[in-house]
Amino acid sequence: MSTATTQDPEHRTVVRGIGFPALGGPATTPLGWPGPDTVSRETAQAASEAEPAPGTGRLPTPSTAQTAPGAEDRTPDGAQDDTEEREQIAAALPGAGDETPLAQAVADDARKRITLSGRSVPRPSRTRVLTVANQKGGVGKTTTTVNVAAALAQAGSSVLVIDLDPQGNASTALGIEHHAEVPSVYDVLVEGRPIAEVVQECPDVPGLTCVPATIDLAGAEIELVSLVARETRLQKAVSAFVAEREDAGERVDYVLIDCPPSLGLLTVNAFVAASEVFIPIQCEYYALEGLSQLLKNIELIRSHLNPRLHVSTILLTMYDGRTRLSAQVAEEVREHFPDQTLRASVPRSVRISEAPSHGQTVLTYDPNSSGALSYLEAAVELAERGAAAHQPTQESA
Repeated sequence: MSTATTQDPEHRTVVRGIGFPALGGPATTPLGWPGPDTVSRETAQAASEAEPAPGTGRLPTPSTAQTAPGAEDRTPDGAQDDTEEREQIAAALPGAGDETPLAQAVADDARKRITLSGRSVPRPSRTRVLTVANQKGGVGKTTTTVNVAAALAQAGSSVLVIDLDPQGNASTALGIEHHAEVPSVYDVLVEGRPIAEVVQECPDVPGLTCVPATIDLAGAEIELVSLVARETRLQKAVSAFVAEREDAGERVDYVLIDCPPSLGLLTVNAFVAASEVFIPIQCEYYALEGLSQLLKNIELIRSHLNPRLHVSTILLTMYDGRTRLSAQVAEEVREHFPDQTLRASVPRSVRISEAPSHGQTVLTYDPNSSGALSYLEAAVELAERGAAAHQPTQESA
């Protein structure tokens, strides 16, 4: 079995654009599955030199996603609208009946790949600041944060991830150093250090940056208690950073804040800093029970600290189509929150769980997996909904 560390000239490399790797080695199968090659973390430099794979037996692809070099030039402003062409190609794929769920899943993934491969998303008119929150642990907050951020960055957006969880899992998934000596979000909150002095670039995804979390953040809640304006410290830092980048002509399109599984001062800071709440919900009963408590706390923040705060996005995670429970939870969430719940849902996926152990998101670890396709779909929907709503978000300080 191949591993990501195997030194082989025929490595997969990831290119810009909500795209999939340029396969420099063996040709793909007719549905676009990769041949027996390995995954490489060489992204930016190697991608520009990668040659497109032979097209033998491959399904026709839209003109904007035919070759790897074209992906380098894709930008939301100059992107060619080929949505109709993609839909026609996807519709031409043979269907699969309900009696063959595996074939149906493969066909659905193939359609998603054709629809999303190399596609650009509209950039927001202003910086969108989203807090990814749910006080219940294990619902996919960190996984959702890093993978949606990576998908948006691959589409050409400028994305900042703020890791506000003392465990530092978001920093790990993005390949960011976060040992005790590294300047981190702790210095921003407690010491008043500017974000520009602690931010790091993600080595795998151009356009994606991260403010890491270290173990020092575990004591920040206690230290914040005695500080002046303790609830607004992150908001001031984010506003200053966004304004600074905009003045420099390098506007940040999205700020995603990964919260700890609690409702303490760190999460309150995240709620005050953002204007949108992004809630991942695991398709199980306990997640529904926790959602009602979360909504009550969001309403308290709205009343006393941040009247602009609202729930803009809900994403169903760990969806298992084989069980009635997942379907029932999804149905109930969509019934109560029809405008906020994304059409996309994220299935249980081994690839999603494996990716952090390699210091990567699933978008770079295995772009063709069902988990990567689902997060791509969610990111596109998130961006398009925001563009359609013309949602103002972050006020400059």
